[in-house]
Parts: sequence; C-alpha cells; structure tokens
Amino acid sequence: MLLLHCALLWLLLLPPGSRTQKLPTRDEELFQMQIRDKAFFHDSSVIPDGAEISSYLFRDTPKRYFFVVEEDNTPLAVTVTPCDAPLEWKLSVQELPEEASGDGSGEPEPLEQQKQQITNEESTELFSYKGNDVEYFVSSSSPSGLYQLDLLSTEKDTHFKVYATTTPESDQPYPELPYDPRIDVTSLGRTTVTLAWKPSPTASLLRQPIQYCIVINKEHNFKSLCAVEAKLSSDDAFMMAPKPGLDFSPFDFAHFGFPSDNNSGKERGFLKSSPKFGRQIPSKPRVDLHKICIGNKNIFTVSDLKPDTQYYFDMFAVNTNTNMSTAYVGTFARTKEEAKQKTVELKDGKVTDVFIKRKGAKFLRFAPVSSHQKVTFSVHSCLDAVQVQVRRDGKLLLSQNVEGVRQFQLRGKAKAKYLIRLKGSKKGASILKILATTRPNKQSFPSLPEDTRIKAFDKLRTCSSVTVAWLGTQERNKFCIYKKEVDDNYNEEQKKREQNQCLGPDTRKKSEKVLCKYFHSQNIQKAVTTETIRGLQPGKSYLLDVYVIGHGGHSVKYQSKLVKTRKFC
Repeated sequence: MLLLHCALLWLLLLPPGSRTQKLPTRDEELFQMQIRDKAFFHDSSVIPDGAEISSYLFRDTPKRYFFVVEEDNTPLAVTVTPCDAPLEWKLSVQELPEEASGDGSGEPEPLEQQKQQITNEESTELFSYKGNDVEYFVSSSSPSGLYQLDLLSTEKDTHFKVYATTTPESDQPYPELPYDPRIDVTSLGRTTVTLAWKPSPTASLLRQPIQYCIVINKEHNFKSLCAVEAKLSSDDAFMMAPKPGLDFSPFDFAHFGFPSDNNSGKERGFLKSSPKFGRQIPSKPRVDLHKICIGNKNIFTVSDLKPDTQYYFDMFAVNTNTNMSTAYVGTFARTKEEAKQKTVELKDGKVTDVFIKRKGAKFLRFAPVSSHQKVTFSVHSCLDAVQVQVRRDGKLLLSQNVEGVRQFQLRGKAKAKYLIRLKGSKKGASILKILATTRPNKQSFPSLPEDTRIKAFDKLRTCSSVTVAWLGTQERNKFCIYKKEVDDNYNEEQKKREQNQCLGPDTRKKSEKVLCKYFHSQNIQKAVTTETIRGLQPGKSYLLDVYVIGHGGHSVKYQSKLVKTRKFC
C-alpha cells in the first residue's frame, strides 16, 4: 500500500537489522489524524494514500514525489491535474533495499545519505505524459517498491494537483461521468444560451452529493476546475512566489495568488492556509470568465450574454464531500445577431412619435435637403428620461439624458447627415416625440420653464375651492387646466402612471376642463399665474393638470398636483 510520510521516514531511519521487517499498512484512524495536521506534510515529498495534494512548480525546476507500495499485486491509481500550464510527468518504480550499508553498529545512516542510496538505484519507468490534460495511471496489480513521480513545467511557474490511492474501487473521490459526457446546447438566443447534460452516475446511482459548476468565457474550453481557479486568480500574484531554496510551505500557496478551496473545512483541512504566513495578494477576477455553481440541476440557461459573440461553456461535476471534480466535454456556441435596427427618416419640421422598449434603442436619420447654418433638435420625453446621442457624418456631437422637453441647436454643415440614437430607460418602456428642423422659427413644442410643478396654497383652501399657481415663460402660450376627482387612497404610484406628458387635452373628458387662458411676461421673474378652481365638493381629493399648448398645436403637461378641499368650513 501507499504509505504516509512517517512510513517513508521509518524506511530511511530504521536500523539495518530491522529493515527486513514488514512495513505497516495504512491505519485509517492514524491517517485521518495526520492529514488534519498541516505541519505533518510541511514541504513534504511524500504522497499520502487517498488524499489529493496541491503543490507548486517553478519553471524548468523538476520536483519529485515518493510513495511506497508494500505488497505485490496491489491496485494503484495516480491522477495528475495540471492547473494553468502543461506538465511533463513520469511514474517509475524501484525495488526497496533489503539492507543498508551501515558499519554494523546499529546506528542509522544520515537521512540525506540514505535517500541518496535509495534514489540512486535504477528504476523502471511505468508511465509518462506531456500536456495539460488531466491524466491517469491505473493498474489493477502493481508490484511492491518505491514509486517516484517526477514533474516538470517548461512553460512557466505553475501549480498542480496529485491524487494517489491503493484502494481505487472503494475511494472513488472523483465524480463519474455519464456514458455521454457532452454538453448540449438546447436553445440559442441573442443574449441567452440554454445548456443540458446527463447527470453523473455518482449522483444518480451512488447517491453521493454532487453539484454542477458551469464556466463561461470567450477564449477557450478548460480541462479542469483547477485550471479555471488559476485563471480567476491574479496573474501578477505569480510574480510574488518564493524562489527555490527558500523555506516555505507548499500548502500556503493561497498567499501567492492561488485560490483557496471553498470547501476546505470539510475535507483536506490540512491544505488550509494560515493568514499569518506569506504575503496577502488581492486577487483580480477577470471579467470575461465566470463560474456559476447551480446545485444538482442538469439544465441551465446562461443569460446577459452579448449578441453575435462566441462563448465557451464547460461543466464540472463536483463531489461536495471531497471537493474533487471531473470535467464534462466542453462546448461552444455563438449567440444570435442583434436584430437590425430600422432607421426612421425624420422630415424637416415634422414631429415624429417614437416608442422604445425597456432598455431598447431606436435610430433616426435626418438629412436636410438644403444647405443650412444651424439645425435644431427638440425632444419631448413623455415618461422617464431617455439618452439622446447625435452624430454628424459619424462624429459624435451630443450625448445627454433628456427628461421633459429639451431643445438642442447645433452648427450646420453642407450636405451633412445626422444619426440620432435614442436609448430607453431601464425602468420601463419609453415614449417620446422628436422634431428636427433647419428653420429656427419652426418650433412645434412650446417653451417651458425650468420648474413645471403646480403649487397649491393651503391657506386659501376652502370646502369648495383651491387656489394654485404655476410658472410661464416669455413666450405667449395657451394654458388649459383640468381637474379629476380621485379616491382618498390615491397614491404616488397611481399618480406616476398618469404622468405621460405627451397625452394632451384631447384625451380628457369635457367635464374635467376648468378653463384655458393665454399669458406670458417679458420679465421672467414675474411669469407666474394663479387660478382659483371652484365648484368642488367638501373633503374630496382632486388631481389637477395644467397643459401648455404650442403654436404647432402640440401640448406638454406640467407635473400633476393632488389637492384636497376642507371638510368643514
């Protein structure tokens, strides 16, 4: 069987006369106690039986691990997982020495001298591999001897994982793949991809706790979850790794940029790093690589993808008891193209109505037929704010958020063409009106003051009337005021639903009209008008609306005002 660190040290330290004794087999209780003791494996070159270890390789610096198989015809399985670089590794075996070459005094030889004696003997190569796949050596009947695992990275500093066991049939720490380990793309949209896969037999037949983790990126497929975790770590942190020869623990690599195990408290607790060792390097997750663990479902829809973009999808079955994983065969897919936007042509001096879906966008084109010195764009956002961008012959001239009515005047250019992009609100659909003209006097929208609120005077409230005021401008416009009785429980949410500023007086009932009048003031400070609304019922609530109507007949509604008459007078 594979032996622990102590077993190898016994082999090297026992007096010559006692080396012919039978080496002890794995004591499970002792084994569990030892793997929980991190110091037991500090800088160890021994692979424990039935536990996965993580370690680090410096470029072009080989590393060797040992384990002992005590008896002939012993089952053996060794798994090597490269994380972020290809590895060269080989497994070899040599016979255990029968006797040492001591001086007969019974005193053990120095440790380094005895290691040299064993490792200098000729060994037999059993298996070798070069690449970045998760690779296995499996034998149902292995000879006894001292086994050596040699690893080398020629590409860059990297880390890796090794698992070895003499009881592969009973251990089964890695989830088993189904007979068809492929990931199927069952549905494809512009921003979504639906994936499906067959469940791991480890979950469906052996009833072991399995969860599935999906990895999405735009570069390539991954062959192990270890490689994903390495990619998610900061590349800069690898520069902080210690140089060969310095005293460091191979299990403190979380401080050199390697990800720590999320489930380290359940198994392999000896891999847990102490914050007091090493230098803490903040990780920098890559925005183009995402890992999502979804429990034991075997169908999942990935959303919020970009249209017309190729993505790579990998699926890993993770045994939550051992925290060890197996990769399905990855796949890739390209999301559908965004539907081509139809460009709306704007006519000089004509108002165009535009509807935009939530988070959507619309494109409009304005191509004046004659030369012009200036061009004016008037935008009336009926609901929430919209983003307006104007480009002239590809050059960005304007980018602003518009709420209510806004007017933009830009310098003209002969034979210029203007492209207007309108982006909707995240809250909901957007409705707006837009006017483009090269004639400065052609204004269909009325001018508005900066403040479009209606003020109610509480002291002038009676049981049958309310008095309100609102601001005007220096331009003479027509104002119409409307009232509507509402319930006492009328709230701001209902009020907000009726705030479509583009709905004009023509949508109101005639019975709701109070009056219409013209007013303006050359002194903007005095452009204020008041009005008393009579004929109301005592203790009732009313919603008041003021509409300003421009010369072209288009109207804009002020902010609605909720008022209530006195109940007792």
